[in-house]
Amino acid sequence: MSDIHNRITAFVKLGAFIAQFTSNEENEVKANEIESEFIDGFKHQMKLAQEHNNWFTKENLQFSLQSWADALTTSNIKKWLSGYLIDEVSPKKVAIIMAGNIPLVGFHDFISVLITGHHVLIKQSKNDKHLLPYLSKYLEHIEPSFKGKITFTDEKMEGFDAVIATGSDNTARYFEYYFGSKPNIIRKNRNSVAVLTGNESPEQLKSLGKDIFTYYGLGCRSVSKLYVPQDYNFDDFFNAIFSYGDIIHEHKYANNYDYNKAVYLMSLYKLLDNGFLMLKEDENYASPIATVFYEKYETTDALKKKLNAEEEKIQCIVADGLFDNEVDFGQTQYPQLWDYADGVDTIKFLLKL
Repeated sequence: MSDIHNRITAFVKLGAFIAQFTSNEENEVKANEIESEFIDGFKHQMKLAQEHNNWFTKENLQFSLQSWADALTTSNIKKWLSGYLIDEVSPKKVAIIMAGNIPLVGFHDFISVLITGHHVLIKQSKNDKHLLPYLSKYLEHIEPSFKGKITFTDEKMEGFDAVIATGSDNTARYFEYYFGSKPNIIRKNRNSVAVLTGNESPEQLKSLGKDIFTYYGLGCRSVSKLYVPQDYNFDDFFNAIFSYGDIIHEHKYANNYDYNKAVYLMSLYKLLDNGFLMLKEDENYASPIATVFYEKYETTDALKKKLNAEEEKIQCIVADGLFDNEVDFGQTQYPQLWDYADGVDTIKFLLKL
């Protein structure tokens, strides 16, 4: 049995393990005695993750884990890897510097490095440090060949051959300074946008709420800006997202809503507000929590040119029949394994090392 086959099998088993911690009761499988210890242990890590980061609610953790459980199937992994020639590589040590904005945000990079046969050196964000080390232990348990290939560090990273780093525009400059001499993928700030025409159905607009509110809008795939026609009436939008209103009862979200609203009002900004989400006309992409920016456009052709020119700032475009690379309403938080962050093919990069 080839090593790549063993690795694929291991990640499929990891997906089945992860599925036991989602809200989908059909995923629960009977564990043997050894696995039951891992199950109890991971439940404890989920509890620690919630206590350490108030944005990591039980619902958000379960949503992330469900996404990975759905992704890590035999058919998905084989489809993902089908376009590559993954021979036995000469193993290199790849450093990954992970963000911490949403649970397991660096998991795709982690999988990519290991499935191509390399070793991984990981520096996690302090905001998301509990889940991945434990999943790594389970991975080593089900596939012992991974032992010695996964290292976590809080110290200065040394002795690596390539780096994948994710951060803000500011940290990206730091990364480029320190890691520019090594093969690298350095990711900067990106946000997602939705382009509305006024012809959207209530179901599409309701689904857009999922793109906006999942993970409280903290992900790069979260819609933080709307593009609307000059005469757009926001009543349909506000009516459609009404069902997400309970989010204002989340303590940390409510604090951000109150604070940002006070700042806007003191600055005499004009706002549209429904009691749990503010819409502010603004040319920027990255909106604060509980706020979505909007900008009016004259024609879709002019808007396409603008978004093409600024594609390095945009992760996803939600639309209906306007863009070649658009994402359907409600689907930004369901990326496939082959949907690469920033459009940079991680597997291709790793196979060239």
